[in-house]
Parts: sequence; C-alpha cells; structure tokens
Amino acid sequence: MDLTALLGLKWPLLQAPMAGVSTPQMAAAVSNAGGLGALGLGAAGVDGAREMIRAARALTDRPINANVFCHAPALRDADVETDWLSALAPTFARFGAKPPEALHEIYTSFVVDRAMCDMLIEEAPGVVSLHFGLPDRAWIAELQAAGNLVFASATNIAEARACEAVGVDAIVAQGIEAGGHRGAFDPDVEDEALPTLSLVERLVAACELPVIAAGGLMDGADVARALARGAAAAQLGTAFLDCTESAADAAYRAALRDPEQGPPVLTTSISGRAARCMRNDFVKLGQGLHAKVPDYPVTYDAGKALNAAAKAAGETGFGAQWAGTGVARVRSGGAAEILEAIGAELHAAQA
Repeated sequence: MDLTALLGLKWPLLQAPMAGVSTPQMAAAVSNAGGLGALGLGAAGVDGAREMIRAARALTDRPINANVFCHAPALRDADVETDWLSALAPTFARFGAKPPEALHEIYTSFVVDRAMCDMLIEEAPGVVSLHFGLPDRAWIAELQAAGNLVFASATNIAEARACEAVGVDAIVAQGIEAGGHRGAFDPDVEDEALPTLSLVERLVAACELPVIAAGGLMDGADVARALARGAAAAQLGTAFLDCTESAADAAYRAALRDPEQGPPVLTTSISGRAARCMRNDFVKLGQGLHAKVPDYPVTYDAGKALNAAAKAAGETGFGAQWAGTGVARVRSGGAAEILEAIGAELHAAQA
C-alpha cells in the first residue's frame, strides 16, 4: 500500500496528533501543504472532538488524522490515590493551595466509548489513529467502511502483530525518542525502549503492513534515513510544537528553547503513564517522590490541578511540556512553512 498516493500527499510526512497542542488550524495547514495533519482527540470528549474535526474541515478538504486513546480503563485504588495526593500536598501548599479531595478518571478510553466511534464514523476525517492499544476489531472495520484508514501505534513487534491481527491499515512505529506518551499497550510490561530506526527495521521485516516512523525525527535528513530503513512515511511532532498554529503556551515554548533544561526525559508523575517531557519542575518533583503513582489518567487529574495552582501563583514549570529528543532543533514559523521546509530537505537528502 502506497500511503502517500492513497492519501494524496505531496510528501510522506505526517504531523503527530499531540493532544493538547495540535489545533484544527495546525492540522489543516499541514494537510493543505501536502502532508497529513492531525488532531489529538483523546482528551476532547465526543462533542469537543466533533467540533475540532469540523473546524479543521472548514479549513481543508484534505484528509485529517483523528487520534484517540485506547488505554485500558483505570484500575482505581483509593489508598494509592490518597497517598499520591498526600505526597503532592506540600507542593500545593507552596502555591497557597490544597490538593483535590479526590481524583477522577478524566478521560474515557476509546475502547469503551461507542459514542466516539459513532461520531468518527459520521464525520469520516479520512484517517483514525489509535494510541495505547486497540479497540474491538468490529469497530475498526466500521471506521474503514465509513471511508477512513486506520493506523495504530506500536512500540515492539508483539504490539505490531496485534495491530495486523485486527486489520488496521498501517502501523506507527513509535521509537523511544518520541515526545509525549509512550504508546505501549501494557504499561506494566518492561519497555524494550527501541530507537525509532531500529524499530522500523524490525517491524518492516516482521509485518506486511506499511510502517510509519515516529520519534526523534526533526528534518528531511532524519526522514530520509527512516525511509531508507523501509518506512512508508514519517510522523513528526516536536518539529511542529513551536509553530504559529500550536496551542503551546508561552512557558511551554520558552522551555523548548531553554538549553538549561537539558534533553527531555520519561516520567510517569504527571499523568500516570510514561511520557517524555521537558525536564521541568514537575519532572524534578516526581523524581523525588516515593509514593506509588495512580493509574492513568487518574494521576493526570492531580497533575492538571497542581499545574493550575502553580500557574495561579506565577510558576510555569508544572505543565505537561511533552517533547521528543530532537527538541534542540525545534522550528518556528507556520505549520505549512515547516512542512514545506522538511519536504525540501527530504528531496535534497534523496537527490
């Protein structure tokens, strides 16, 4: 399957979904410029997701990638959650605030959200991508019958084979360099932590489906190397974090360009799942805590509350400032301009 031709792309370049940062304006700009724009809908809810898709649709008639979270619903443990809030309490107090009295499962997983599936069937964005796992095989078939390609992320061969078994159209090979949440199906299984290019090679050899490289790719030369390893396309996220259309706030943008932060690191303290974040105050706090982290996304409820308390007190280092290992090469400018520059670099690298 030639994904570039099938989707009518000028370049084999995909913008990563980046929930909380991607916007309809970003997605539309990338799609209009010849790539595949994306919307991170995992935190949006059905109505919010529909609104985002329609806002992008008003700006482009090209395919859009609508990304959803397929994590296992949280296993609640009141003692663990109470202990976690107690561990965070001194930091809340530093900002003149108190932690929430209780935590909530703030996101509904797609695997149990039939209303979200029905909405995606109705809106038919062109591509639906799956992160953290897989829904019922019948749902995937319904999404495809409505005119969508279905992509699914994988961090190892076993996950990729599971993706093949349920009939997805392509596999997003998420290397360890990627920013944001690791797409591992089971967070309790040891992460193989495969680099992107190595993962691409393994999945291309083990699977029949097209493989999309994701993680640490920042320019056309990076993309060329991924394509040379057998990738059908490349997905870039951090390259677009500081673009004009990004929803990243000023503190997030400043952190991306702060050399004192050092390379982004994996943390579970913000959300409850391993995610690569700038080495900000929240990451440093988490490294010093010894309480067990509650399940995803329950932990994220506490994380968002702490960030709100910190911001109210004028502190900006407690946000979910996700970024990949290539952050030192982050770009500025419009999303279309960035995409076209990467495309030109790819052309030059392949010449």
